[in-house]
Amino acid sequence: VSFVYAGAGDKSLENITFSAPKGETIGIIGSTGSGKTTLVNLIPAFYQASEGEIFIGGADINEMSLEELRSKIAVVPQKSVLFKGTIRENMLWGNENATDSDIWSALENACADSFVREKEFSLDEKVEQNGSNFSGGQRQRLTIARALIKKPEILILDDSASALDYATESKLRKNIRALDYSPTVFIVSQRCMSIKSADKIVVLDDGFVVGIGTHDELLESNADYNEIYYSQMDKKEG
Repeated sequence: VSFVYAGAGDKSLENITFSAPKGETIGIIGSTGSGKTTLVNLIPAFYQASEGEIFIGGADINEMSLEELRSKIAVVPQKSVLFKGTIRENMLWGNENATDSDIWSALENACADSFVREKEFSLDEKVEQNGSNFSGGQRQRLTIARALIKKPEILILDDSASALDYATESKLRKNIRALDYSPTVFIVSQRCMSIKSADKIVVLDDGFVVGIGTHDELLESNADYNEIYYSQMDKKEG
């Protein structure tokens, strides 16, 4: 697929081709402005591809209703969005029929259960507009839990663990990988450590795919990935 924003002269994405088998984790990495978010936003048809086709389960997404398409997908955006109300009400927005057991299971998988249990009113704890009474990492984990309650076929995490420390993020990835309904997971990140264990990593640069492979394969053969990885390792060591 290729994509051009309305009124823009240059393509934001050009000739992107890859497949994502059911249950696999796909990492999307690249510098700011490389097209990572634009790419994953084509999957639930937040934008329409300018050229090319996108298939889910062998079906062209343009032949599905938006309701059918988006019922299969949960997206956790870069900016955590929580609504004024309670934790329970926010979770039910992901699945209005969820039981308390379902909610606690999702919170546990999102590494959010411990701080929710510490709240005075637990699931009935108040949430201020935009979740302003929670830290950035807590907001991210609550929005991930809300996505998991939906039990989506496709889970898109768009830089949605950036406020988490590496240990919490690592546990979160393990929990998601162990989910019994095996969603196909897209992890968009600028951090190599966040996508290192993905089954497949797509490296973007200025709207083009400049590498596809596992972490080890890309380290061995891809200059762009090497540059990102070693610059981050140097910073970490520093």
